[in-house]
Amino acid sequence: MLSRFMLLAFFTLLMATVVSAENGFKEGGKEVGQGFKKMGKATGKVAKKSGKAIGKAFKESGKATGKAFKEAGKETGEAFRGK
Repeated sequence: MLSRFMLLAFFTLLMATVVSAENGFKEGGKEVGQGFKKMGKATGKVAKKSGKAIGKAFKESGKATGKAFKEAGKETGEAFRGK
């Protein structure tokens, strides 16, 4: 009778350990997934800010280039007109 009780207690403990390990693994997986999600959001925000800065730099560069061509065109036109 005592051996049956010990055997039953052992298997019950073994099953409880397996179930809790499975839940722990699931929870760990969820935490890792959430970590990747947060990291992705942070990376996305940084990329968005960098993209805006680069876009602004290109826009300003384009404006400066446009002004330079406009001035060069005016000077060329004046040269052909004899001014």
